[in-house]
Amino acid sequence: MVFSPGRINLIGEHTDYNDGFVLPAAIDMGIISALTKSNTNQSSIVALDLHQNFDFSIHKMNQNRTGTWKDYVIGVIIEIKKLGKSIDDFNLVFGGNIPNGAGLSSSAALENSIVFGLNELFNLGLSKLEMILISQNAEHNQVGVQCGIMDQYASMFGQENNLLFLDCRTQVAIPIVLDLHNFEIILVNTNVKHSLAESEYNKRRHVCESIARLLQVDTLRDATEEQLTAKRNDLLSKDFQMALFIIQENNRVTKAVNCIKNKDINSLGSLLYESHIGLQKQYKVSCPELDFLVENAKNHSEAVGARMMGGGFGGCTINIIDKNNVSNFSKFIQNQYKKKFNKHCSIYQVNLSNGTHLIKT
Repeated sequence: MVFSPGRINLIGEHTDYNDGFVLPAAIDMGIISALTKSNTNQSSIVALDLHQNFDFSIHKMNQNRTGTWKDYVIGVIIEIKKLGKSIDDFNLVFGGNIPNGAGLSSSAALENSIVFGLNELFNLGLSKLEMILISQNAEHNQVGVQCGIMDQYASMFGQENNLLFLDCRTQVAIPIVLDLHNFEIILVNTNVKHSLAESEYNKRRHVCESIARLLQVDTLRDATEEQLTAKRNDLLSKDFQMALFIIQENNRVTKAVNCIKNKDINSLGSLLYESHIGLQKQYKVSCPELDFLVENAKNHSEAVGARMMGGGFGGCTINIIDKNNVSNFSKFIQNQYKKKFNKHCSIYQVNLSNGTHLIKT
């Protein structure tokens, strides 16, 4: 049995596929997978929460994309086979408590739980770094989302009570103890997921890569605002703003690390608000529900910072809230959201947890 956590990202959005910096953490919400070798010539997968199952032979597997959770299973198996590793039919049951579409990386948690479990079950000898690359490649090649490495990395390598200051180019992370003193992290789930998310994600990655080529740098992580501004007349205004956001967001991540080390929570909160404005107005991946939640947090005296989190177009906001007023803030934000959209938003209090690991029984 394997526990694989979801993740939050304090700041550093859409920077991971630009070889940039991010500040994520694994959380105590995740997916539990139970695996065993099959005693038949068939694999059987059960998605417990969805009441769905998937039966196939590992040696005669249909590799066509399904557009469902099955692609994560198929994708991981394909990527393991590409490495020349030998696996046989197996049975798997999985379930968890990561809300679907909340931007907490349920997909990375599922991929990591499968590859970690198969590594144990068939003694594949894979390192954790090899496993997260398998998960990422499954997302690229079978699911069709050209994600960066952050989600898989945070889910696999998370450390209790720590954020990971991750350099997505070197794939090396420095643990940063998160001590917010009289504040804590609260997530607010819009409970919406707009259909734009995956296609628009891939479009933005293409724009970033095209501008990096124009600037003659490997990725936008290597670009400066001055270099970008010099080419402004060669770019569409919207593309210029997207690239500018990435450069500025990378800088915000390093500033945030210093704020945490210096125990400057108010300045940290301001960086979150700045990040959201960039995601809303420059990168254009927000939505009315997310903007409304952040604006109302800004108007609440007990909140020092908030922003949308994840790929965008729905999911959660991440908020830094006074510990003594979490209940007041939650009631306020839920009432305001209900009045505006006539729907419910969900509140989560999360703890920073260890990454993917075996459950000792």
